Amino acid sequence: MNYNLELERAAKEIRKARAKNVCIQLPDGLKPKSDEMANYLEKNTSSKVTIWLGSCFGACDTPSGLENLKIDLLLQWGHNEFQWKRQRK
Repeated sequence: MNYNLELERAAKEIRKARAKNVCIQLPDGLKPKSDEMANYLEKNTSSKVTIWLGSCFGACDTPSGLENLKIDLLLQWGHNEFQWKRQRK
């Protein structure tokens, strides 16, 4: 199966954030591609990428212990596109 992992979009976000230490969190189905993804991101940014291998139950499942790793940015991949909506006041 062919996935669009949007790696260039992720690299752009890393560069925009000027993140030096990035963690990527993936659902189990994408974990076999984690090395390929990390290599791409490190090659196309100036960041070091850590792969979170723990469980992932969606965007609300943020890994605990990231502060110990000194992560500047957490990128999460899922099976569906996440829609951001701004609330009006």
